[in-house]
Amino acid sequence: MGFERWFNRTLNRLWGFVEDRTGMPKWALRPQPAFTFKPSYWTGAFVVNAFLYQVVSGLLLLLYYQPSTNPTLTPCGQPVGQMSSAPAAWCSTYYIVHSVPMGSLLLSTHLYGAYAMIFLAILHFYRGYYLGVYKAPREFSWMVGTLLLAVTLGMGFTGYLLPYTQLSYNATNVGIVLALRLPTLGPLLGPFILADGTSQGLLSRMFDAHVLLLPLALAALLYAHIALFESHGIAPPATSDPLQRRRYTEQDDKKHVPFVPHILFYTLKWGLLYVGVLLGIAALWPWNLPTYVGNLTAVGVVTEPDWYFLWVFKLVDFEGVTPVIAVGATTVLLLYVLFLPFLDRSKRTHPRDRPFFIWLATSLVGFFILMTVWGGETPGVQITPPDVALTLGPVFAVNAVVVAIFHLRYRRSYLRRLAARGMDYAGVYGAGSARSPPSTAPAPAAEAKPLD
Repeated sequence: MGFERWFNRTLNRLWGFVEDRTGMPKWALRPQPAFTFKPSYWTGAFVVNAFLYQVVSGLLLLLYYQPSTNPTLTPCGQPVGQMSSAPAAWCSTYYIVHSVPMGSLLLSTHLYGAYAMIFLAILHFYRGYYLGVYKAPREFSWMVGTLLLAVTLGMGFTGYLLPYTQLSYNATNVGIVLALRLPTLGPLLGPFILADGTSQGLLSRMFDAHVLLLPLALAALLYAHIALFESHGIAPPATSDPLQRRRYTEQDDKKHVPFVPHILFYTLKWGLLYVGVLLGIAALWPWNLPTYVGNLTAVGVVTEPDWYFLWVFKLVDFEGVTPVIAVGATTVLLLYVLFLPFLDRSKRTHPRDRPFFIWLATSLVGFFILMTVWGGETPGVQITPPDVALTLGPVFAVNAVVVAIFHLRYRRSYLRRLAARGMDYAGVYGAGSARSPPSTAPAPAAEAKPLD
């Protein structure tokens, strides 16, 4: 115990010397409150950890991958002495899986890591949505985070084609058709995506976007997101108190836990756990490489994108929904999320005080899950309007009932607790609200401890 105390004290002194000489507390690695030492407060750090692993594993894969559609002279899974007609992109992927030491593990972790990064980014997004972290003064941080999520999905889309399988090629073509249907933007994107119109041009553009353009955009947005986080600090817990401060002062920071060694070791622990779980899953369920583009045995391959785009894929199967409508709906959804801080003007962050926005978010969760499963089970099967109404209608209706019940229940509970503490918030749910308990007690000061 004595050694541990000495070690921590020595480490704090060394790091204090570094901070003093570099002025680091003014621009990075801001201290955080002790109550944030819970996994739910660090979902953003998990996304960063997943991104770093993708960078490392992707650079290792680049040592062997060839972004070419030309046939190779190697057997590539064919009997010895028999030349393969498979494209070099597919053959180099085949070589990674079967000939590079631990290549199958490396490629599988890169693929599953991409899935994990997208899932963690969505989890981080919904956590912020439900807890209202997009409210002032963090509006721009939310908008940058939304763009980060969009770029992450773009990374998944461009990387899907690189193994150059028939399945990924078909799905990419469908996605490109949808992208080109974007009003105004589609015709502008066409030359950049399709290049000279050949398969090699398409693969080269997807490769360039995946390994250079999108990673640079992701890194720039990530820097901006972290800088904004350092500026405002972590968001306080959600509350119904509209007077609660939404940022921490320098005096608050002096009472908080320093980044090194406490927060660094805490996030490092979870990062190592993430890598360990990823390696374990990839070792138990290695990815199987589908057949290559142009293989005559791939005639019956069903066109199907990766799971995170299956909902859009299925949306086009709805009767009367054209690619233009599907892309338009996706654009509207993106704009809604992007400008959410300016749509939800309430100063309260607790979910019970935002029933409409909570209903919308919860309904969209059910919608995305249902559409993803639906698209995977019945790809390409047209759905009539009555089936759409009978399948999706209950999702929104049931969520509306559940959110309304919880909103009314917790609203009454909160007002009873206010009355028990002798408080009178005439403005808790609007001045003159019939549910506001009558009282002459003075309103609490801005620095009073908020009642969650």
